Amino acid sequence: MDTLPTGFSFKDTPVALAVLDANLRFTNFSNLWFEELTIKKEDISGKFFFDIVPNCPKSFLEILESCLYKPGISTIEQQHIDGEGRSQWYQWRIHHCLDKDEKPTGLIVTTSNITKFKHTKEILIAAENITRIGGWELDLISGSIYWSRITKEIHEVPKDYIPSLETGINFYKEGEHRDKITSLINIAISKGQPWDTELLIVTEKGREVWVRAKGSPVFINGKCVRLYGVFQDIDDTKRLTLKNDKNAEKLRLATTAADVGIWEFNLQDNSVDWDRQMFSLYGIKKGDFSGNYDAWETYIHPNDRNRLQHEFKLALEGSQPLRTQFRVIHPQGEIRHIKANAALHKDGTGKMLKLVGTNWDITEFVNNQLKLNINQESFRGSFESSAVGMSLVATNGSWINVNQSLCKSLGYSRDELLQLSFQDITHPEDLHEDLAYMEEVLAGKRDSYQLEKRYMHKNGKTVHVILTVTAVKAISGEISHFISQILDITDRIEADKKSVELQKITKSQNDSLTNFAHIVSHNLRSHSTNLAMLTQYLTEEEDEEERKSIEKMLIGASESLNETIHHLNEVVLITTGAKGGLHKINLLKTITSVRKNINVLLKEKNVLCEICMNKDIEVLAIPAYLDSVLLNLFTNSIKYSSPDRQPKINITSLSNEDSIIMEFTDNGLGIDLKRHGEKIFGMYKTFHRHKDSKGIGLFITKNQIEAMNGTISVESKVDVGTTFKIVLLSASDKN
Repeated sequence: MDTLPTGFSFKDTPVALAVLDANLRFTNFSNLWFEELTIKKEDISGKFFFDIVPNCPKSFLEILESCLYKPGISTIEQQHIDGEGRSQWYQWRIHHCLDKDEKPTGLIVTTSNITKFKHTKEILIAAENITRIGGWELDLISGSIYWSRITKEIHEVPKDYIPSLETGINFYKEGEHRDKITSLINIAISKGQPWDTELLIVTEKGREVWVRAKGSPVFINGKCVRLYGVFQDIDDTKRLTLKNDKNAEKLRLATTAADVGIWEFNLQDNSVDWDRQMFSLYGIKKGDFSGNYDAWETYIHPNDRNRLQHEFKLALEGSQPLRTQFRVIHPQGEIRHIKANAALHKDGTGKMLKLVGTNWDITEFVNNQLKLNINQESFRGSFESSAVGMSLVATNGSWINVNQSLCKSLGYSRDELLQLSFQDITHPEDLHEDLAYMEEVLAGKRDSYQLEKRYMHKNGKTVHVILTVTAVKAISGEISHFISQILDITDRIEADKKSVELQKITKSQNDSLTNFAHIVSHNLRSHSTNLAMLTQYLTEEEDEEERKSIEKMLIGASESLNETIHHLNEVVLITTGAKGGLHKINLLKTITSVRKNINVLLKEKNVLCEICMNKDIEVLAIPAYLDSVLLNLFTNSIKYSSPDRQPKINITSLSNEDSIIMEFTDNGLGIDLKRHGEKIFGMYKTFHRHKDSKGIGLFITKNQIEAMNGTISVESKVDVGTTFKIVLLSASDKN
């Protein structure tokens, strides 16, 4: 057994060591005990531990007491407040002592101040959290891998996750990233080459994260036994870098495509730095440009140089930003127009460093602007002098500008129209169509439209126009306003109306003449037949009393003929339509008069005629037309009476609001409406084999009734009879 060196005592032990009895009182101690705990050096034999070690946590008493019965060495880290009031961390190593009966006799306690280690560890943990840097280690002998807390957090795996070489590699995104890390590991193991790379991993949660992976090999006797390194989450920074690189590439492509050059003017040395696009804008080669301000000025057009120098001076003074355009002269003599913008850059103290700006060629724009100005002047001249009304209209319908022709057509002054919108003076009946077309243009469904519409003149009259509207679009593609051409066609419309009226009058006159001819033929034939029969009876009759009766009937027939001719004269006078020829007529008197005219026929056929209506009923009608209608209905009932029964005619009337409904019913042969219903009022349409059937009577009747603003309809059954329903305007309370 080794012995202690001569003169060596317990107090010289090179560690902070103390021996405590079962009551936690000191029995022995080293000198370093006082130095490590920064307490006063004195004889502490027999003193209680917690009287010597001040500000010790109360929980430590329980720990020491429990260690009396706990086998082995216990390692405890505790925070204390030392004698100078500073926070200190100590690592305690405690081992219990037993007697021969295995009973605790005390404790052997060592301590070391780990405050610096603790602080360093805290700083490292904070640094890990801030920089997101984790550590890793691969033992190639055992195959085990260690991942630090941050490394596990980056991979989004649980704290107790135990990786392997295979699973660790599989976290790298399949393809180039996984292949690259595999290759780097193999090279490190075989050739001892460390690596530092940026790759994508796919975390346990499926997220793609950019990481920086660094690794170094450790060799013993020429064999790689260990790999270790750090693992950093650089996702945010990497993605920002990639985005910036992408934006930089976009900017490069954009400036190239847009022919934009970027330049810097360094105020410290008067140097000018151009990108490659600038040389193209100025038409020179890079080797021909000396790269200073004076060299740049030589390419500026002489007429723009002084102005540009002044604007540069104001920009450098900070009085105003540089926003200008000027001309440059290419070495070949070509003049190009350049637009320039620039901003002043300063350091933290406000010292001006440089002017950074852009140039781009606007020659084509300037030339187009000149052409546009010429076109605008031309359009303005055409607009004002046009004989056709023209206007510029905003998308909300308000007038932007109008010419004198439009003002003349609508009766407003220019100032008055500019206070209105086209909706204000559009005829209400035409506004919806105009707005619908306008909405289609605004929606991009059409570029223009044309329609015939009406405006309201200032004096209230109607102005007819042909409107042509074309959309004008801004550079952005949106519609900025409309150009309207307004052709006044009021005179033409009025002429067309007069022509239509004349055609109506001519047609009405022709219809009247046609009806007149039919009425003359139809009505006078009935009268002539009646007169011929009476004359024949008179010549054949020898009885004086009977002859006198026939003479009275002959006088009555003559009077009826005279009245019919009087009515026919009225028809001739109607030239502007039936409406103007309508008169108040007593319906019962008219029916009675017509029946009187054909009294001989009624007696000859033994017709029973019943008339049931109010004697005061009056209708609006043309007398000759109404006579003709009634006469035709009477004669038809007689003509088409049934040979198997006594003919009957029943006439009734009914008042209905502003009309009179007259029903004319007989019990004659009837009409097969299934066969003839659609053509019953047609011209020359007959429905019975009667020798006198001409097929004209009902045609005339319908036209005459409709000419009096009335209607006629029929109900009929074969061998039962026929009812004609005639509706005429009531003359009650009417002029």
